[in-house]
Amino acid sequence: MQLLKPDLAMLDSYRDALERGWSPDNLMGAAAAERELKRIAQDPAAFLASLDDPEAKGGPIRLPDGSEAQRLPGFRRWLWDGEFAGSFGFRWRPGTAELPEHVPGHIGYSIPAWKAGRGYATRGLALLLPMARGVGLAYVELTTEADNIASQKVILNNGGVLLGAYEKAAALHGGEALKFRIDL
Repeated sequence: MQLLKPDLAMLDSYRDALERGWSPDNLMGAAAAERELKRIAQDPAAFLASLDDPEAKGGPIRLPDGSEAQRLPGFRRWLWDGEFAGSFGFRWRPGTAELPEHVPGHIGYSIPAWKAGRGYATRGLALLLPMARGVGLAYVELTTEADNIASQKVILNNGGVLLGAYEKAAALHGGEALKFRIDL
């Protein structure tokens, strides 16, 4: 299993996952999947290029409530087991591990339901952590819903420590979630 920079050779497998109902965005769900399918159809190369933006040149991002916020440097990597097996996103602020309120954590990930239960998320996160260390962070923070026991186990299995419950930003539809920290 590998965590790879997305490329054209992997795009059909990624598109297939989107068409089967998987979404790379746990907050926006099907709307995010539909948006990505449209972007792929319009310009596959531009879509792939947008997934790797370590200098935050991509312009503002749209939040779940429809508002816009400044983009942070970041990138997505795809978990690959011979086909698409998950998406891992990483974002940061240069020079600090602190994040703005509209960014719940440094790392987000999503594994297709048909790949769940195989330890893929745990392995993918383990593969991403050295990349986070590579940008100079001392730690990363991740969040999950209080009822998402599987995600909590993924984080804990990678050295995560529960910081506690917190209230999500209104732009992210509010509500309580759990915040974890993994020291790098």
